[in-house]
Amino acid sequence: MKSTVEHLSPTRVRINVEVPFDELKPDFDRAYKKIAQQVRIPGFRPGKAPARILEARIGRGPVLDEVVNNAIPAKYQEAVVSSEDVKPISQPDIEVTEIADGERLAFTAEVDVRPEIELPELEGLAVEVDETEVTEEQVTEQLDQLRARFGTLSGVERAAQTGDFVQIDLSAAVDGKEIEEATTTGFSYEVGQGGLIDGIDEALEGMSADEEKTFTSKLVAGEYAERDAEITVKVTAVKERHLPDADDEFAQLASEFDTLEELQENLRERLGQSKRMEQATQARDRLLDKLVEGAEVPLPESVVQGEVDNRLHDAVHAFDHDEERFAEFLAAQDKTREQFDTESREEAEKAVRYRLVLDALADREEISVNDQELTERILYQAQQYGMAPEQFVQQIQQAGQIPAIYQDVRRSKALINAVRSVSVTLPGGEAVDLSDLLGPEDDAEADEAPDTVEGEVTGESAESTESAESGADTADSTEGTAADAKA
Repeated sequence: MKSTVEHLSPTRVRINVEVPFDELKPDFDRAYKKIAQQVRIPGFRPGKAPARILEARIGRGPVLDEVVNNAIPAKYQEAVVSSEDVKPISQPDIEVTEIADGERLAFTAEVDVRPEIELPELEGLAVEVDETEVTEEQVTEQLDQLRARFGTLSGVERAAQTGDFVQIDLSAAVDGKEIEEATTTGFSYEVGQGGLIDGIDEALEGMSADEEKTFTSKLVAGEYAERDAEITVKVTAVKERHLPDADDEFAQLASEFDTLEELQENLRERLGQSKRMEQATQARDRLLDKLVEGAEVPLPESVVQGEVDNRLHDAVHAFDHDEERFAEFLAAQDKTREQFDTESREEAEKAVRYRLVLDALADREEISVNDQELTERILYQAQQYGMAPEQFVQQIQQAGQIPAIYQDVRRSKALINAVRSVSVTLPGGEAVDLSDLLGPEDDAEADEAPDTVEGEVTGESAESTESAESGADTADSTEGTAADAKA
């Protein structure tokens, strides 16, 4: 087989492949065997008719079609492997250019590829992170949250105030029709908590037991999502929360400590550790920003468009692919479809740009991923989805997502290793040592806690492993559908 590569642009190539018919003998054998099972010829059992008899009955054309259709994917893969500088990131557009029976098969494959990206050297780069000072106000806030967990409620004969708990009955109607799934009774809610229905806190403020009020708000889920609804709320009880005193007795009740001072010191330490973890995350994200800013990144159009299409699909899917309801939702957000499309494309380009930079970084630093690291990430994501590992593995195998997870781990490792190589400082210039948070270099345990230091550096969340590079079917097993990059 002969193959040559033409570079059409920094992100697209055409691979020209020519295969002598001698190399296709195994493909012909498989084709004859398959067709023989499908064709009934008198005097021969199924699958036993000789090739010459088959061709006499059905002609040469169907045999050639079967051979070509089966041979091209394998020969394309072979051409990719032999061209070390070609790293496909999309499905190829294949065109058969010649079938000279008995002589050769020729075809071309145009495909988007990872571009060559010149990254700035890590040596000399510096990133700035925030201070980790813990204030007494923050410690008090943490203590109050702990006290709230041990608080008690008692009924009061007065109007509800922020911080009170009310027992309520809720109902909703759209165009006079009551929405059954939006009806509930005996629901306990903290006034001022938010996150339930827009306008509920304002309505409840000042209401007493047995009072009822109606207000207009948008439903957030179900068949009538984003539709204006008449919300009726009835208060059946108002309860005041009483917090336990912050003293040694409370410390013994709520923790393993004997004194309030010890409990406060523990809260202070935990806050400090949390802030240090935030520093590590800031260092990671800000270094990635610098690498992207310092590099010229050509964007493969088909990959960007695939990312745009995925974002649109996800957005419309929430409305059961009802374009009219989606348009109503955008209007409620004071946004036009044109604005949505523009923002989606900008986010898609950013996502693809970040992934390509991380891939280039991983290549330059020769980052590899071992079986333990890949398994740990898969187990972590299974836990995030609340699925049994075996079930999760089966699903991602069927979806062809294991290469994407592999690539996510590789990108994560590349960025964490890069943080080790740059200077991390506070706003005043003082150096920050993050080595205890980043873990030892090339340690398989570095990926063990992706929700803390490492995180999904190539994804907004664990569920983003569906994505942009449209699962390129290539010999490069590290390519495929990948998570959104820090978009």
